[in-house]
Amino acid sequence: MKFKDYQERAKDTAHYPNVGENYMYAALGLAGEAGEIANKIKKIERDFGGVITDDVRETVQAEIGDLLWYVAQLSSELGLDLEAVAIQNLAKLSDRKERGVLQGGGDER
Repeated sequence: MKFKDYQERAKDTAHYPNVGENYMYAALGLAGEAGEIANKIKKIERDFGGVITDDVRETVQAEIGDLLWYVAQLSSELGLDLEAVAIQNLAKLSDRKERGVLQGGGDER
């Protein structure tokens, strides 16, 4: 599936107040899903000694799917094309790799 197709299909399933002009809802949903993923990963360490079972993998996959939905929605709410976001991100990271600055901090590396 192409990012453009995913973004369009995600918009079709959006059901929240003021869809199309509510970036706050999408941003907060994105943060919430990221927290859920982190919590699941934490419990892998606590409950399974770091071993990822098939059931846990499926659960985390579902949460990553929810995160992707919010990324697509936030992009839509901001008038951004998800495919362009992905292309720009890979170009940025590739440039950092070529310059040897993948590690470290700061947006302007």
